[in-house]
Amino acid sequence: MINSENVIIILTALILCFSISILSEREPIPFQMQLDRWEVLLPSIGISAMHMQLLHNGMVIMFDRTDFGISNLSLPGGMCRFDPSDTAVKFDCSAHSVLYDVVSNTYRALKVQTDTWCSSGSVLPNGTLVQTGGYNDGERAARMFTPCGYSETCDWIEFPQYLAQRRWYATNQILPDGRIIVVGGRRQFNFEIFPRPDSHGYRGSRFDFLRETTDGSSENNLYPFLYLLPDGNLFVFANTRSIVFDYKRNRIVREFPEIPDGDPRNYPSSGSSILFPLDESKNIMEAEIMVCGGAPKDAFPRAKSQQGFTRATSTCGRLRLTSPNPIWEMETMPLPRVMGDMLLLPTGDIIIVNGAGAGTAGWENARDPVTRPVIYHPFDHRFSIMSTSSCPRMYHSSAVLLPDGRVLVGGSNPHIYYNFTNVEYPTELSLEAYSPPYLSFTSDSIRPHILTNDKVISYKRLFNVHFSIPQFLTIDLLSVRIVAPSFTTHSFAMNQRMVILKLLSVTHEDLTNSYKLDVLGPSTAEIAPPGYYMIFLVHAGIPSSGFWVQIE
Repeated sequence: MINSENVIIILTALILCFSISILSEREPIPFQMQLDRWEVLLPSIGISAMHMQLLHNGMVIMFDRTDFGISNLSLPGGMCRFDPSDTAVKFDCSAHSVLYDVVSNTYRALKVQTDTWCSSGSVLPNGTLVQTGGYNDGERAARMFTPCGYSETCDWIEFPQYLAQRRWYATNQILPDGRIIVVGGRRQFNFEIFPRPDSHGYRGSRFDFLRETTDGSSENNLYPFLYLLPDGNLFVFANTRSIVFDYKRNRIVREFPEIPDGDPRNYPSSGSSILFPLDESKNIMEAEIMVCGGAPKDAFPRAKSQQGFTRATSTCGRLRLTSPNPIWEMETMPLPRVMGDMLLLPTGDIIIVNGAGAGTAGWENARDPVTRPVIYHPFDHRFSIMSTSSCPRMYHSSAVLLPDGRVLVGGSNPHIYYNFTNVEYPTELSLEAYSPPYLSFTSDSIRPHILTNDKVISYKRLFNVHFSIPQFLTIDLLSVRIVAPSFTTHSFAMNQRMVILKLLSVTHEDLTNSYKLDVLGPSTAEIAPPGYYMIFLVHAGIPSSGFWVQIE
């Protein structure tokens, strides 16, 4: 006979079994996920951070576009911008660029005159940001920002018709001689060099590979993935194809197999890509890239015609460019993602953050925000799913690595203008910081702390780093890395680069756990172009804070 007591026991057992079955269906959460965290730094900076660049004085310059309409931040001193060609508002007294001070967590407005929408950038060896292209009156503009103190009044200097061609959705790369190459853009099957040559009537150079990789009206080869290789040539990935390109002689040196599965990876399918760290401590220099995420070929036209939002691509491809017979090694991300940002962490691991699980880039073209970053561990080919952000970061979001090891995240505006109400994903003006597990206090005992370091280093020349460590040092687990900060926009971190330097000796200086390192500077400007880098010490997988060095 079933009495009331038996009924309670049976119901309790059923509830327990149901709970266990639910828990067993969840994705396993690595222990390290308890050690990472998100932090809202500022609820609003007045603009949406579509583009970001970390500068060598610890400031971050951010901007969106001048034709979003009136932002939530006024220009100082009653300044205004009059632009008769603006499609949103012709007389605008609001800012569309800010300078953010990481240390004080404050910002000030900057004045940009020409439209920076979907533009590109690189930092010159002297630390000046060169920013190129955009839309409408900004499509041939070059802009320069030279870092100064936060309380000073440095601002954008603009050259509205400097570029040889229209550059909208182009990609930049710093070159070994300190010049910048600007590649592609919408309906631009060419490249040019900044600063432009003195020759009269300079129009840039043809680049037929970009014409060949155009995919109908959606193109899918915009913001091509571009890397300087150790031999001085360029790696270029567009749509599904990739090559080694000799820009000096304007010829293709090598073509690689197409990435398997046929899914395009560039805008508007908008996957992302990184160049793995270049390791000078090894006897042989290898170069390997990785491409992750994106959207199937039909995703853009389906979203535009309101037929639906296609599931994003979940595959990643690794390609060792220096292999005699390179083939794509495919892996599967735990979360499909389009419009993700890939950044190199000081440890050499890769974080993929921001983006959506369905649709493509473009206005109103995506759904299912992916608010959990993943960290990829290249050595053992493993992904870790990390903690959840409370803020969806969709189209027009960005992220950069900070010297303290955090990842600064901002932006997201999938609308033609600023739109804060009655939409699924309002324009986002906030800034967040993501702290990876290596910043947890549980690792403080083995975390190195740089005390002093040479501020200027030279190629193939010895330099010193002095550091301390709280408890113990395992020399075999110590490495020295330099990281070039990226110009991040539209799912690609331009000029991002890490070089692992050759560590020659470690000397214990006294009884307070301090040491001196003798380190060899990079071999060539092809491996590490001249300019400012963050230098990190990594011990047993735990990085120090980064300090700035300049390679001359």
